Amino acid sequence: MRPAGKLSAAIEILADFEARRVPLKSAIADWGRNNRYAGAKDRAWISGLCLDVLRRKNSLAAMMKDESPRGLVLGAARFLWNISADELAEIAAEEPHGPGALSHDEQTALADDFNDAVYSSPCGADNVQAEEAAIAARRPHTAGDFPEWLTPNIDRVFGNDAATVMAYFATRADVDLRLNTLKAAPEKSLKALKTVKGEAIPVLTTAARIAAPDPSVRAPAVTVIPAFNKGWLEVQDLGSQIAAAAAGAIKGAQVLDYCAGGGGKTLALAALMENTGQLYAYDNDARRLKPLFHRTKRAGVRNLQVRSPIDFKNAGDEGLDDLAGKMDVVFVDAPCTGAGTWRRHPDTKWRLTEKQLHRRMSEQDTVLREAARFVKPGGRMIWVTCSFLMEENEDRLAVFLGDHPEFTVVPTLDAITASGLITDEGRAGLEQCATPDGALRLTPDKIRADGFYVAVLCRNKYIAKSQ
Repeated sequence: MRPAGKLSAAIEILADFEARRVPLKSAIADWGRNNRYAGAKDRAWISGLCLDVLRRKNSLAAMMKDESPRGLVLGAARFLWNISADELAEIAAEEPHGPGALSHDEQTALADDFNDAVYSSPCGADNVQAEEAAIAARRPHTAGDFPEWLTPNIDRVFGNDAATVMAYFATRADVDLRLNTLKAAPEKSLKALKTVKGEAIPVLTTAARIAAPDPSVRAPAVTVIPAFNKGWLEVQDLGSQIAAAAAGAIKGAQVLDYCAGGGGKTLALAALMENTGQLYAYDNDARRLKPLFHRTKRAGVRNLQVRSPIDFKNAGDEGLDDLAGKMDVVFVDAPCTGAGTWRRHPDTKWRLTEKQLHRRMSEQDTVLREAARFVKPGGRMIWVTCSFLMEENEDRLAVFLGDHPEFTVVPTLDAITASGLITDEGRAGLEQCATPDGALRLTPDKIRADGFYVAVLCRNKYIAKSQ
């Protein structure tokens, strides 16, 4: 495809995304089915541009003074992909595939001197359009590229640093990997990663990374290299790996992954356990567990029982009653808004609604209450969300602890240290992420990872009787 056609395709896909409010990958897939002439490289280019538009939607709209799909795509091509204004004008005007010649306002917005004026201080009084754009660009929800309705929630977490921190959530994410010690020593796996430019992450001894590629090309095909097919590697964000490490020293333990989903953290827990003890994986939606069976075999996991609710649908329980009060560790990767994954899934921040946030909060209260019954006296519950919002984290724990005085929050960093995976450099980095209550709030500005909240709760062995 010529650049003109790819530019038009990105505009068409984003218009469909806005109209139907479907996941971006669905809009891209639907476009691809109707335009089968597009090759893999073309689709990667188009997808990359669409994702960058949604990462920086507010700031691009401010620069362009236009929030239409056309204006946003032109702005991203100019300011994020560094296509010159002259070249962009040529591409847009190309017939019959281009999106159409640039208007006078678009030419002005895309010019170098206009962009400089927007970000100079003070704005030039002789350029009213640039001054208006500059005022808009300095608003926190614009500078940080997040939905305006979330401003109070985000201010509550990050205060005066809200725009700065959120700008990191609008960047492209790296490809992070977990080195599976059940199959190979980390040194051996790292050697195999040289072909895709993978390097160790000096936070955990079993973490590696491939730097985020240019947005116009596909990420390295990690899943086709021999080391991946042998089970030496798993694609897993560093934040997710840190969350799993919060389970601590669990070799020989009884562990329940209560919201296992596709099993990424389940496999990380199995590696920590070194195939000893007993690991249980459960999810109330049995469909999410399907990938776990293949992944378990490839990863060399031998101490896992998958408890699917389908297998117990006629038994009158969820299939976990025999585990009540017996688990050393219950790992709860709770349902949430996914706000911490906005670098990888920027479309989700524009589809999130206040109603959905409150629904997630209600679900989290239920999950916490149900998961707690499996923790034995002296055992631990690990509470994890891929969200930085206090409404999904501290607030939920406060409600839970008010009803369950037998649980106490203990320092998450101590539990991670007990896992034996963290490096000295990693501990120093995670100390910056500690919250006043001893939990961790991971953010890409501090730890170059997705946003996560990780808390460790210990169930006391003895509870004084109420007077």
